[in-house]
Amino acid sequence: MNQPEIDKAHADIGLVCALPMEIQPFLDRCEHVKKYTGGSYVFRGGFLDRIKVAVVQTGVGFARARAATQALIDAHSPPWILSVGFSGALKPEMKNGDIVVATSVCDLHGQELKNDVHFPEDRENGLYVGRIINTDEIVRTVDEKLKLAKQFDALAVDLESLAVAQVCQAAQKGFMAIRAISDDCSVDLPPEIMSILGETGAVRAGAALGAVFKRPESIKEMWKMRGDASRAATRLASFLDGVVVQLYEARH
Repeated sequence: MNQPEIDKAHADIGLVCALPMEIQPFLDRCEHVKKYTGGSYVFRGGFLDRIKVAVVQTGVGFARARAATQALIDAHSPPWILSVGFSGALKPEMKNGDIVVATSVCDLHGQELKNDVHFPEDRENGLYVGRIINTDEIVRTVDEKLKLAKQFDALAVDLESLAVAQVCQAAQKGFMAIRAISDDCSVDLPPEIMSILGETGAVRAGAALGAVFKRPESIKEMWKMRGDASRAATRLASFLDGVVVQLYEARH
């Protein structure tokens, strides 16, 4: 009698991120991680204990996130997909490294998808649960962030989660958005961030070098920004570890 064929492409959990540094600390917790390129997207797959995870790195922005999420579903058919990565805080009390779990994701034009999640909020220990808003560009200044918080009653802002949610809804996949705060409301992001970050998520070396020549103090600001992002990614990895296990065990 022939043994049933094992679906080696299938993943238990899919993760969608924009930048490699957002997911690398989580992948460091996984075993047998392999990397391949599909179209203009980078995929990685591995095992967190016995759980098979597949990650797609989308690059920056809504359209790329939509296409990459669909590619992830087509290639690995995970029952759950998580939109993960960095976000900007919209509340003054939030700190770098805090975690936000979305109960809904919306945009500036009134589109909103609700997500039936039941996570116990623990703000004293940096865990927030509520609305995330998507914008078309990085929200750089504290004033802009506070205006968004007031207008939309949102906790955090990113560029991709609504796109991922829409594709998951159409494909009838489980969805969660889990974001780590990489920039709080204490200071504006450097203006150079808008030009040095390419569409694929890679840093434009020429733009970065030009920024340093034009405004030498920007190198200190960008170095701090990288440190904040690194700490946020480490905290995100720890939180994702537990979420991935819970979602897997709920189905098995």
